[in-house]
Amino acid sequence: MTYENSLEFALKMDEQDELAGYRNKFHIPVIDGKETIYFTGNSLGLQPKSTIDYINTELQDWAKRGVEGHFNAKNPWFAYHEMFAKPIAKIVGAQPKEVVVMNNLTVNLNLLLVTFYRPTKSRYKILCEAKAFPSDQYALEMQVKNVGLNPNDAIIEIAPREGEKTIHNKDIIAAIEEAGDSLACVMIGGVNYFTGQVFDMKAITEAAHKVGANCGFDLAHGVGNIELKLHDWKVDFACWCSYKYLNSGPGGVAGVFINERHCNNTELPRFAGWWGQEKETRFLMKKGFKPMKSAEAWQMSNAPILSMAAHKAAIDIFDEVGMDKLLKKQKKLSGYLEFVVDDINSSLTDSDKSLEIITPRNWKERGCQVSVIAHGYGKDLFDKLTSEGVISDWREPNVIRMAPVPLYNSFEDIYRFGEILKKALN
Repeated sequence: MTYENSLEFALKMDEQDELAGYRNKFHIPVIDGKETIYFTGNSLGLQPKSTIDYINTELQDWAKRGVEGHFNAKNPWFAYHEMFAKPIAKIVGAQPKEVVVMNNLTVNLNLLLVTFYRPTKSRYKILCEAKAFPSDQYALEMQVKNVGLNPNDAIIEIAPREGEKTIHNKDIIAAIEEAGDSLACVMIGGVNYFTGQVFDMKAITEAAHKVGANCGFDLAHGVGNIELKLHDWKVDFACWCSYKYLNSGPGGVAGVFINERHCNNTELPRFAGWWGQEKETRFLMKKGFKPMKSAEAWQMSNAPILSMAAHKAAIDIFDEVGMDKLLKKQKKLSGYLEFVVDDINSSLTDSDKSLEIITPRNWKERGCQVSVIAHGYGKDLFDKLTSEGVISDWREPNVIRMAPVPLYNSFEDIYRFGEILKKALN
């Protein structure tokens, strides 16, 4: 579409936005009496105003019913996690039995690797993207060390080509093919946290399966942000957090996807706990683990109800809106941010200073996030933006990450950001 860097244009776009009213369902942080321009939904999403009521419902049932709340609460705690199966399945493109809400992200990643990284003497390598988010790097390193292998030998890292910022998908495919029979598992961040690049998960999964390896993804920056079809893509496993685009609170409960074909295999190795035990015998307290034939079988403990209540407040909003509408607005909103940054960059006269968007321009390779290298500028530029009420994210040495989120960001936010950016640059 044709954009204009003007307040009139931004206000017109907001008037035409069918999701504009959802902004009022969220608490927008206020500094010095003014609403901030909040561009860090890729780090911590904003709080739905309904969250406090959802949590209070569980607190009241706890106060009134005590332990009986497990079966007699308004939302019985015994089966609380089951309420997420259908709405989460729609967000990630799965069958309800293939998803479960549990634990936190890196806990889930390690639990899944216990199942899907099963090295042998000849097939022991694991492939990931270079400079993956540190938690992923550490998890892979320790999984490899835990089975007595050397990470420098067992872990294959795929980096951007020299002079480039993003990774070619065909380089990932080529590395998988080259590893061949030595490859046990592929585990990549579906959306790179630094650049915002979305990888071709369907093609990567197909390539991994072709050489006999399992394939999974860390979707911390993907869930609620991009279109996912995990079941159709035949992905083996995936995990994600809920506090970024899913707006479920700091450190909120996370989720996993496990493909149906694995759910049905009760012989798969895994760490076990009583909440993964078949429901019919869970409370008989008998010896011998008998897993359910669903992703629930990877649960170890009962549900953290208060954290899940915050999660439910957010997921109910997602279920009401639907990913199709969110993705439609996302393209317009992030596209407008790109346009404004490009427009301002074109006006810079100092040849040693510029703004370079390193997030792919191709919409098949990106979501909300726009990452910008501020060439010739230091952290003082970021600090100036922050002092003017722009909440974004700084990554060394000179990258500003921004993610306008369709549920609560507006086109006026982006225009106002542009005006503040011009002032800070001058």
